[in-house]
Amino acid sequence: MNWITKIKSIGDKIKKNLKKKFPTKEEIANSDWTSCCKGPVLKKDLEENLWVCNSCGKHHRISCRQRFDLLFGKNRYEILETPIPAEDPLNWKDTKTYKERLELAKKKTGQNCAVMIAKGEINEIPITVGAVNFDFIGGSFGAAETEAFIYGVQDAIDNSKPFCFFASGGGQRMFESAIALAGMTRTTIAVNELKKNNLPYIVIFVDPCAGGLSASFAMLGDIHFAEPGSLIAFAGKRVIQATVKEELSPDFQTAEFVEKHGFVDKVVNRKDLTNEVGKLLEILLKKNSEVNSGLSNETSTNIEQPTKAAS
Repeated sequence: MNWITKIKSIGDKIKKNLKKKFPTKEEIANSDWTSCCKGPVLKKDLEENLWVCNSCGKHHRISCRQRFDLLFGKNRYEILETPIPAEDPLNWKDTKTYKERLELAKKKTGQNCAVMIAKGEINEIPITVGAVNFDFIGGSFGAAETEAFIYGVQDAIDNSKPFCFFASGGGQRMFESAIALAGMTRTTIAVNELKKNNLPYIVIFVDPCAGGLSASFAMLGDIHFAEPGSLIAFAGKRVIQATVKEELSPDFQTAEFVEKHGFVDKVVNRKDLTNEVGKLLEILLKKNSEVNSGLSNETSTNIEQPTKAAS
């Protein structure tokens, strides 16, 4: 055996031992445990505390359905079926095809795209709510996510309801290139139509919200709430630090930092969100009813449908 073969043999043994020692991503996801400040934590204990760590207060990421359960109560809301455009308009392929990535994401999350829309009531006030599942390709926005957001806004307009959105995700989806980028404009137009109809738009930042999301619909709310410790950014901290050539504070781009500088109205613990949103809706809708009391019947606005190129 020459030295090259010997080294290869040793390397293979090391890889084999490492595979035995460290669990796979699938094994971690299916485990009863997760990690936090003090090491392993039972998922059951976290769930009982609304997926918030008892020790450090970290708000762990949760799915869209879990958010709706916490906001409305279990089985007290209806999931709306949103349009799904062509899934791979550019026939993208790198180490995997885009279609393969989508199938894996669907299997992992049980969703057709990263965004889900639901309707229900908070304090007996009807409301349409959207949320993003970060586990679906990093919560990135492509054509399907854009359509889901617009569908939720249109439902709010058609039924004269407020619209609330849990903003989270890494930005526009690179696998759809310019089609994904067009979603920034289209979601912004949708928000403008909502405001033309004098309907409240509430944004709740949850960890993390960055890139094209914070550069479009996420920063256009009438009121901005945020969960504690959430990352709220456009570019990454290291990119900004390298550009301004100054040391940035340790809490830079956290919900608390953004609140201090006026971009978030209030940082709210997960357990208090339903109460805070409910009180806010009562205030806003009372004001709107007074403004609209003397107006005649108005027709609702239809948001422009996507062109063939973007569908």
